[in-house]
Amino acid sequence: MRPEWLWALLPAIVLAGLLWRLRHRSGSWSSVIAPDLLPYLIGDSSGPRKRNFTPALLLIWALAALGAAGPSFEKIPQPVHQKQDALVLVLDLSYSMMAADLAPSRNDRARQKLLDLLSQRKEGQTGLIAYAGDAHIVTPLTDDNPTIANLLPALNPGMMPLAGSEPAAALSQAVELMYSAGVQRGRIMLVTDGITEQDREEISELLQGSGMGLVIMGIGTATGAPLPLPKGGFLKDDSGTIVMPALEEDLLRRLARDTAGRYMRLQIDDSDLDYLLADDLLAIPEQTMVLDRAADAWEDQGHLLILLLLPVVLSLFRKGWIVCLLPLMFAPLPQTAHADVWDDLWLTPDQQGQRALQEGNNEAAANLFEDNNWAGTAAYQSGDYERATQSFTDKDSADTLYNRGNALAKAGQIDEAIETYQESLKIKPEQQDAIENLALLEKLQQEQEQQQEQSDKQDQENQENQENQESQENQDQDQDQQKDEQNQDQQQQDSQSDDQQTSDQNSKDKEEQASESPQDQPEEQEKTPEQEEASRQEKEQQQEALDEAIAQAQQEDLEKDQAMEQWLRRIPDDPSGLLRQKFRYESQQRQQQGNTKDDETYW
Repeated sequence: MRPEWLWALLPAIVLAGLLWRLRHRSGSWSSVIAPDLLPYLIGDSSGPRKRNFTPALLLIWALAALGAAGPSFEKIPQPVHQKQDALVLVLDLSYSMMAADLAPSRNDRARQKLLDLLSQRKEGQTGLIAYAGDAHIVTPLTDDNPTIANLLPALNPGMMPLAGSEPAAALSQAVELMYSAGVQRGRIMLVTDGITEQDREEISELLQGSGMGLVIMGIGTATGAPLPLPKGGFLKDDSGTIVMPALEEDLLRRLARDTAGRYMRLQIDDSDLDYLLADDLLAIPEQTMVLDRAADAWEDQGHLLILLLLPVVLSLFRKGWIVCLLPLMFAPLPQTAHADVWDDLWLTPDQQGQRALQEGNNEAAANLFEDNNWAGTAAYQSGDYERATQSFTDKDSADTLYNRGNALAKAGQIDEAIETYQESLKIKPEQQDAIENLALLEKLQQEQEQQQEQSDKQDQENQENQENQESQENQDQDQDQQKDEQNQDQQQQDSQSDDQQTSDQNSKDKEEQASESPQDQPEEQEKTPEQEEASRQEKEQQQEALDEAIAQAQQEDLEKDQAMEQWLRRIPDDPSGLLRQKFRYESQQRQQQGNTKDDETYW
């Protein structure tokens, strides 16, 4: 796992060579006396040689280097951590994006820039919203950037069900998308060619205090270009003048200043992305989140080499080399620093709760948070819905009331949840999630009431039937008792004659049985083998017919599957078809609920 530690073996080899060379030199006379004469002139005056510890030292060094390198033999699953950096892309698909002042068109250049962004974005969650006369979620917050990249080429102004431009609705939906994913601080990137003064005011008010940073990328030029129509020609206004929408840079820059964000026009290189998505836009501490999936990692087994070092180290006791380590045994142990004291020193309770929530410890996070909304979120994720309802206490916030309604619904308090959703919609009528949840709970409440009415009606009918049955049984019992009394005398009179007749009949039956049994028994024994053979053949015929029917059915299914596959291959590939139907359905739902507004400008 750390192969660079293997370089430590090279000094060990060099040191072992030097020690071996020094050991084989016999003092300073070896430099002036020939090696052949040295033993005869010096003799044994040098005394006995000392024990050679060079191999032991080399072994210790090698084992230590191998252990530090981290040998591994198996993989273990490890949780995957990812940087928590939420970004929602808001793409303008109004008809003005068809202008060709940026070749081939503004829409094509915007999509290409977003593809470049997705290819560079390695961490964090990304969402995508498209808007024209209405806003639609293309993808929620996800770390699957290739999926977003596959959907981008299908986005074009022609697929939007309502014409116009409503960037305020798109930004509102982006904020809701963040909150619904549990993100309190994130970034929104608006890719557009212009807004109105009313849009600027609405967006500034929307983002004030929301915790979301806004960056804007302008698409287009100051001169503009005509808007081509599908059947030829160019789009004209009511006076018959060809429409040439220009890039509204002044309003976009003012919006960036109002929201403490950034603005930059589309560039050929990546300088626009580097400026807009710099990490210093929001003062967000770098945090990580644990993903649902896991990755395999090699398990470090270097500590097992300590077992091989122990025999070598123990041999040093005989020479007293370990005595130098005795003072360490009397050294005072360092005091253990408690994590909670350390956290209280450097982190606020809300920051501690945020960290516990990211680590999946929802119960501890609920106890740490001082902010009621965060405490309610943690309690909700831990399944403590009663505590979550008590934490969501702000009745002036539509989001808090919506979260409280969710907790009440999970706790089974349907009536209270409906009332809470209604209060949330009074503050924020365009909250789509609250509208859908309210409709679902009202439908569920009606079904429960109908089931209760049916159950009460069924219980009443069962009770009436039971009473009628008991009354009928009493009447039948009285009639049966009377009949029994009348028949008792008649049975006593007939008993003597019946006994006599029964005795005569029994004797007659025994005689007939004795005469018939010798003839019937051989006949039954002769038919038994034939019946068994016929039964066996019949079973075989039935099994063959069943096998043929199964084989024929399988062949028919195979032919149907092949025909279906060939038919599907003839269908033209239209990747935007599903999104077009989704957008149309959402727009129809909002129109029925009265949540859309008429846009006087087509482009």
